[in-house]
This record gives sequence, structure tokens and C-alpha cells, in this order.
Amino acid sequence: MHRVTITLDDDLMEKLDAIIAARGYQNRSEAIRDLARIGIQQTAAETTSGHCVGAMVYTYDHSKRDLPRKLTQSFHHHHDLSRATMHVHLDHDQCLEVTILDGNATELQHFADHIFAERGVRYGRLVTIPAEPPAEGHEHHHEHDASS
Repeated sequence: MHRVTITLDDDLMEKLDAIIAARGYQNRSEAIRDLARIGIQQTAAETTSGHCVGAMVYTYDHSKRDLPRKLTQSFHHHHDLSRATMHVHLDHDQCLEVTILDGNATELQHFADHIFAERGVRYGRLVTIPAEPPAEGHEHHHEHDASS
């Protein structure tokens, strides 16, 4: 393990100490190591052009003219990327959707950008994780414990 000395301004140190307290870290080194790992993973996910899985999260106003129809058309047009979607009604007009995506990182980002750019979509975020592409003809067989 290497010892590193860093300088942080007071505001950043206060925020770091708040994270340490909230998450129960034993010391600053543990917190900084975890934050560094998260940053490295996030950078790798953002810069990958290979296969990945992801979660696209967005809120939208379903009462906006033609928006639900446009979203449905986009999903049908990109059916090969979408695995599952959960839809939640937040209030009378606002909906939240979380969609699990699987495919090339560039294609996932392009699809998400298209969804987020639709008029009436208020918030959008795509989180991707590099993953191995599924094997051709792979079938998933495993047993489930009946007692669980």
C-alpha cells in the first residue's frame, strides 16, 4: 500500500467528513479509497465503448402532448437494448421509469440521450457497468432452492 499526501480546501474537507460520519468509516483513508474506487469505476463505465449493462432512470410529464407515444415508439425502435422497465406514477402528471438496458455502451448512451431530449422529460440519468456480452446460444440453467 502507498502513502499519499493530499491538500483539500475546508469546504471539501467538511463534505468528506460528513460522508465519513454518515457512512460510518473508521477513518479518512477508508473513505478516500472507496471514493477513488467509485471514481475509477465511473470513469471506466463512461469511457467504455464495449458491451455493458445499464439503468436508465428518468421522470416525465405524461400529459405532455404525444410524449407517451413518442417514448413507446423509441423503445420499440430500440427493442434490442431494453430488457425490462418499471413504471411508477409519482403524482397526477409525473411518472418515473427505470429501464434496464443491455448492449454496446455507445448505443445505450445514444438511446438514453434521445429519451432525455424529448420535450416533457424532466430528469434523466444513465448508469452503465461494463459487462461481458452474453454467449451465443447461451441458456441459463440453474436450480432454485424451494425453501427460500
